[in-house]
Amino acid sequence: MRPTVDVTVPLNMITLVSIHDVMPSTMNEVDELLTLCERNQVAPVTLLVVPGLSWSSSELNRLWSWESRGVEFAGHGWFHRCQKIEGIRHRFHSALLSRNVAEHLELTSIEIEQLLTRCADWFVSHGHDVPQLYVPPAWAMGDISPQQVAATPFQRYETLRGVWDAQSSRSIALPLVGFEADTMFRQRGLEAWNRSNMLAARMSKRPLRISIHPQDHRLRLARSLETLLSKTMHPISYSAVDAES
Repeated sequence: MRPTVDVTVPLNMITLVSIHDVMPSTMNEVDELLTLCERNQVAPVTLLVVPGLSWSSSELNRLWSWESRGVEFAGHGWFHRCQKIEGIRHRFHSALLSRNVAEHLELTSIEIEQLLTRCADWFVSHGHDVPQLYVPPAWAMGDISPQQVAATPFQRYETLRGVWDAQSSRSIALPLVGFEADTMFRQRGLEAWNRSNMLAARMSKRPLRISIHPQDHRLRLARSLETLLSKTMHPISYSAVDAES
């Protein structure tokens, strides 16, 4: 029997629900998670798309077809993996949180700018508008200044702290919960993290970000995820969040 944690939420909790790591190899899992969200009347859901992989025509058609299910898209890196892990900061981040996916951390500021532009252009090249939101893999923006970010095509960026609006340079801190617990160590860490952030959401009355990864409904906190999604709450789009100082 898989353990669970207290996921008590107020009846009027506002939430932002996202599914990360949408790529050719995760399409079936993403579809299952969308079905889980639909079963609990959770919509809209934001899909974080990794563009720089080998997408077939059928996979792209399947991806875009999900718009009919009320999803929104966001950019999410390019390859979603690192070629190398160097430096104390990157090694610490990798060991504690990101493993080998925080690709921004191995790039220079110019390379990060180029990645953001390339990611935005991918959506346009497939006949879609640039998504409003960009989420760096593992929420790690890397060594890039706010001024440089503001010059890139996306309007809003999500980090561990919250959401930042590049045009207004205003931000809002938003609590975040996650369920990617594939080891006992990660399970215990996420249980503590989730309790703290759900308490913060209740006290601050700010939207709670629910971050879902493709295998989460099969991992150690699957029951916690399913219980949270079943609660009476009010999902909103990231575009509906009013950034503030």
